[in-house]
Amino acid sequence: MNRENAATGESDVNGGELPAPHTTAVRVPAWQRKSTLILLAVVAALAVFGTTTQTWIHVAISPGEVATTDLDIPGSKAAVAVSALALVALAGSLATTIAGKVARNVTAAIVFLSAVGIIAVVLGILADPATAAMTEVGAATGIEGQPSNATTTLFPVLAAVAAAVLALAALLVLFLGRGWNVRSKYDAAKAAPVGGKDQPMDEIDRWDSLSRGEDPTE
Repeated sequence: MNRENAATGESDVNGGELPAPHTTAVRVPAWQRKSTLILLAVVAALAVFGTTTQTWIHVAISPGEVATTDLDIPGSKAAVAVSALALVALAGSLATTIAGKVARNVTAAIVFLSAVGIIAVVLGILADPATAAMTEVGAATGIEGQPSNATTTLFPVLAAVAAAVLALAALLVLFLGRGWNVRSKYDAAKAAPVGGKDQPMDEIDRWDSLSRGEDPTE
């Protein structure tokens, strides 16, 4: 039986309608999706910042010193840079949601460098907690530069783990973001074909059309 082009869904010689060819949509794995990676980066940055509100260093004060109780130093004081870098990473992760391709690479690189900086600071504290606690110990005892019996808690380790996840998410955004669809209205305008009035328009696009003196209803 002779048939016409099945791709158009037209009828055959007997008048029967031919079904259009079935196309299978390619599903993107969850770990490669933009929403998943950005959410992961945001959660990791918040986790790092959250650890800085907890005790990072515990200092045992000897009875002969001015302070009679042990000293617990939170991460926000033991590692001020970690709190700042976590906020930078959080802002960069949120900015990635609306950034274009070039800006997305820039923000992802900033997030990655922030994560690396967090890990470096945490490793320094884990290697020498007494030096990191020296300022707070001096303020508590009134003696600057005094050595102390300082030990770290679990929270610096958790901050390093969260920063490693943050760095991984930023790298995935850098490598996988090339294939993501643009979300910015400016990028969408550049990608739209000439004479693309048949394309669906959102409210922002309608306002832009009106500002250019065009009628979006045509």
